[in-house]
Amino acid sequence: MNGQPNTRLNDLFGLAGWSKGELARLVNRQAAAMGHPQLATDTSRVRRWIDMGEIPRDPVPRVLAALFTERLGRVVTIEDLGLVRHGRTGKRRDDGAVQHPDGMPWAPERTAAVLTEFTGMDLMLNRRGLVGAGAALTAGSVLNSAMHDWLQTDPALAADAPRFEDPLHADPAGYDRYEAAPIGSQEIEELERSVEVFRAWDAARGGGLQRKAVVGQLNEVGGMLSYRQPDHLHRRLWGVAANLAVLAGWMSHDVGLEPTAQKYFVIAAHAAREGGDRPRAGEALSRAARQMVHLGRPDDALDLMKLAKSGSGDETLPRTRAMLYTIEAWAQASMGKGQAMRRTLGQAEDLFVSDKGDVPPPSWMQMFDEADLHGMQALAYRTLADHEPAAANTAQRHAKEALELRANGRQRSQIFDYISLASALFIADDPEQADRYARLALVSMGANSSHRTWDRLREMYRLTGQYAGYPKIVDLREEIKLALPNAPGKSTGGKRAQA
Repeated sequence: MNGQPNTRLNDLFGLAGWSKGELARLVNRQAAAMGHPQLATDTSRVRRWIDMGEIPRDPVPRVLAALFTERLGRVVTIEDLGLVRHGRTGKRRDDGAVQHPDGMPWAPERTAAVLTEFTGMDLMLNRRGLVGAGAALTAGSVLNSAMHDWLQTDPALAADAPRFEDPLHADPAGYDRYEAAPIGSQEIEELERSVEVFRAWDAARGGGLQRKAVVGQLNEVGGMLSYRQPDHLHRRLWGVAANLAVLAGWMSHDVGLEPTAQKYFVIAAHAAREGGDRPRAGEALSRAARQMVHLGRPDDALDLMKLAKSGSGDETLPRTRAMLYTIEAWAQASMGKGQAMRRTLGQAEDLFVSDKGDVPPPSWMQMFDEADLHGMQALAYRTLADHEPAAANTAQRHAKEALELRANGRQRSQIFDYISLASALFIADDPEQADRYARLALVSMGANSSHRTWDRLREMYRLTGQYAGYPKIVDLREEIKLALPNAPGKSTGGKRAQA
């Protein structure tokens, strides 16, 4: 007990709407259901947790996380509740801002536990049919402030973790605890292959159909990480965790679970750093920046890109740096900063062509090829066209280049290219050609579960409004309405970026 109120727990307690007596009874009931019938909590104890910062013993933090997760309809972790003994309890500074949101950066030995706990709660949430609403995205500037110094340092795995013979003493997470045991290189190779399978599926079909499978696999890996493997295997396992966490985040973003997606991106950055892969940590944070641009928060995206670029380290390959610059350019385009966007895209092109390919790119960068470079340029110029209509012509050129270069199996990216091209053509007052590419996008969307494609399709639908008197466009508008879900997606924290 530190005598200070636990403001994190208090804030969530207020959102839940329980009385302290109700929460005490629920804790006892839930604990019994989780195999701890001896637990006896009362109102005075709940008051000490909230008002005095007392941290209860296990299993109470897990019980509370499960209760708040179900009540609020989103994943709530022990960190979110401020109930980690060696971490902060959410004490506020004098200015009222929360220090280190979500416990970031957490101690190295906590990464595996946080990963396992969060994925377990996510799976429980899905089993019960709840949705990831009701949580707010953490601002990019806050993440930057919390993680900047931490990301610059190199982790010392051997110093931070127990010996090989001893499992980590991590808090059990969720209802099912993975039994930690040593694994060999063959098992890790199989896990690495599974990442490639999931990645290819996501690129082709979107994140909706495989998200829970990825989260489940990540949960298993978190359990494996709670056992101290030999250093060379442990680093590879952290790499698998980082790749799966990025996929889980990207798939969550793809289906509109925005706060959940952001947490996975942050977990991925932690995992990559634990594995000594700073470029991967930077790429994970760049995903969070792309998410922010999509949600209409380009200023937060630029804050995150500063962190991603500075935290990636000098060993980052030119192609990876080029990819980071394209995301920064998209954010600048969203803000109408055409000159800055063109300068940034020029840097991206220079970096891309400077990569001689003598160093094989990591598996997570193999998706960013010349087609993706043109696709991101098309998206940036099309976004800028909302501020500078003349930019639509350049957007068309890059979108066509991307479509010509797209490899098979990249259907979702192809759909985005079609939508970017059609949208640019509408802005350029060429409804005939726009209609053609819009219909190609619609034909390709049948087997795709990406909510992001629907978001961009809605923005293209908005552009068709000025041509509502054209017979072909009237038909197109009807087809778009049929292709979209009944309930339009809602952004979290701002207007969505344009298609």
